[in-house]
Amino acid sequence: MNYRYYYEDCPPGSEMTLAPRTVTAEEIVGFASRFDPVPFHLDEEAGRASLLGGLAASGWHVCALAMKMICDSYLLDSASLGSPGIRECKWLAPVLAGDTLHGKVVVEGARVSASRPGLGLLELRCELFNQQDKPVLMFRNTGMMATRGTA
Repeated sequence: MNYRYYYEDCPPGSEMTLAPRTVTAEEIVGFASRFDPVPFHLDEEAGRASLLGGLAASGWHVCALAMKMICDSYLLDSASLGSPGIRECKWLAPVLAGDTLHGKVVVEGARVSASRPGLGLLELRCELFNQQDKPVLMFRNTGMMATRGTA
């Protein structure tokens, strides 16, 4: 398969911009109902009465939104081979119903695997911001991507 992005296209310092996405009350409640049913994720009034200040998305929901934004912006057109996990994840501010998120993924480091020469390892930092450019999420992970000619 011919992809747009391979390991070689992601040198340290490169950035992938994530297209914006507005978070709705319906999706916040839907996700929370299934996976994180605490009151401030399910009810506007409970959210306003909490430290979060309104109906707030679960942090896990925000991570899932980031993954969808990453897939839509570049990952589905890449020679991605997955990830062994996330090293660091911080929820920096609440994501409230009606917020529009945007973000970026920054390549902080890159190397070819010593044991698997066709496998590139990317040290990545993902950042999401709300419509006021306030940071709401940051995570770091290792991404595995095939080198050109081995995918």
